Amino acid sequence: MPSKPAMLIVDDESNVARTLKMVFEREGFEVETAFSCADALKLLDKKPPLDVLITDLNMEREDIGLEVARAAQQLKKRPVIVICTGYANPNNAQEALDLRVDYLATKPADLNELLAALRRLLALRAAQRGAAQ
Repeated sequence: MPSKPAMLIVDDESNVARTLKMVFEREGFEVETAFSCADALKLLDKKPPLDVLITDLNMEREDIGLEVARAAQQLKKRPVIVICTGYANPNNAQEALDLRVDYLATKPADLNELLAALRRLLALRAAQRGAAQ
């Protein structure tokens, strides 16, 4: 049986992070949460490979979620990277796109749409890895 996809959810609003954790665990993901950029960066350093990272954009500072996305891009096995925010503007949205994040969602996120996008992105990533081998 294949292992569950590993996910890290980063949001300074603990109720948001915990709710997303419950939703995605019910959908078959193995989920860890972090409530700040600093906590997320520590987990990215220590954690076994992630399949998905969902990070809020504005936490301790405006646009700090981009730092989490940049760190995830440097991992040996790059996860699917999703930025989820209630405070997108043209500048930070463009910066996220320039970073080549995989998905930009606005809060409140449509969970069915987000889940469908994650499944498509994970399938695409698996196909790309398979073709590279």
